[in-house]
Amino acid sequence: MSKGNTLCWTDIPVNNLDRAIQFYSAVLGTAVIKQSMPGSDFGLLPHANESVSGCLVQMEDNKPSEHGPLVYLSVEGRLDDAVRAVQKGGGKVLKDKHPIGPYGFRAVIRDSEGNRIALHSQTA
Repeated sequence: MSKGNTLCWTDIPVNNLDRAIQFYSAVLGTAVIKQSMPGSDFGLLPHANESVSGCLVQMEDNKPSEHGPLVYLSVEGRLDDAVRAVQKGGGKVLKDKHPIGPYGFRAVIRDSEGNRIALHSQTA
């Protein structure tokens, strides 16, 4: 049995990769890097070494949505700045910053592409 993270990767669907890279770079406060593989481009979300991460992908069979699983992205210590970046970057705050018990704080947003995403910080 694996003792690693349950979540190992996520693909966040986008309609416009360059717009989404700009949006997420501002919200996360660090660069999302555009990468290429044969047949596709994607935006690699920041991560350290082999830690859990994901990417922004533009695919015919995977469209942005406000329905389905809720992906949490860490914006540790800068949740207020991240929420402001959402509003400036063409996203929408669906639920403003609020406590989630002993698990810290979150805000739920709609990104520039139409996905519902949670932004998380252990500290206010």
